[in-house]
Amino acid sequence: MTFSIVGRCEKTGQLGIAISSSSISVGARCPWARARVGAVATQNVTLPALGPQILDLLESEQLMPDAALQRALSSSEWSEYRQVTVIDSQGRTAMFTGKEALGVHHAVAGNQCVGAGNLLAGKHVIDAMVKAFESTQGALADRLIQALHAAVEAGGEAGPVHSAALKIVDAQVWPVVDLRIDWADDDPIGGLDALWQAYRPQMQDYIVRALNPTTAPSYGVPGDE
Repeated sequence: MTFSIVGRCEKTGQLGIAISSSSISVGARCPWARARVGAVATQNVTLPALGPQILDLLESEQLMPDAALQRALSSSEWSEYRQVTVIDSQGRTAMFTGKEALGVHHAVAGNQCVGAGNLLAGKHVIDAMVKAFESTQGALADRLIQALHAAVEAGGEAGPVHSAALKIVDAQVWPVVDLRIDWADDDPIGGLDALWQAYRPQMQDYIVRALNPTTAPSYGVPGDE
């Protein structure tokens, strides 16, 4: 029903998630990230609360990812229905797939990343996703999206996917990238990629506008000077 990858850029310290699902609006429930803390994907029969719970444990109690993951899971009586992956600000990872995970499922930790999925065409889908992230050069967003493309090329889910999302945090308390395709009958990952390519040249402008409006570039709207 869902495949995702959480990752970290060793050069910039950015943390992010790319995810796709046959369900509607996967970006509303599954990807969670906090600047200089970590990134979490909570999927399968999704419990969104696990994302902020794990991030809180990483930040306030300075727990290692595996300890934070296990603590959060222990607070829920339905943990065996969950699939969760975690990466922290140092690139340390953790993952969990409960025994009630749907269909063919798999999770793999790679270099500065973790890929996971359920209701897959095969376990090799996640292997391909992690390999693509590790071998792709460039910005974290490009590497995460390429990993989604690789998953689809390897067979993807057992059925068609309909939504996709990309979330990235940097030094700011808000996400610098938070893009979603909530529903598409065909190729939501391609749509997400196109959305990122449109947003990429504007991303820094929005950061500048937030931090210091007096130095912000033109908004390009009527009345703007």
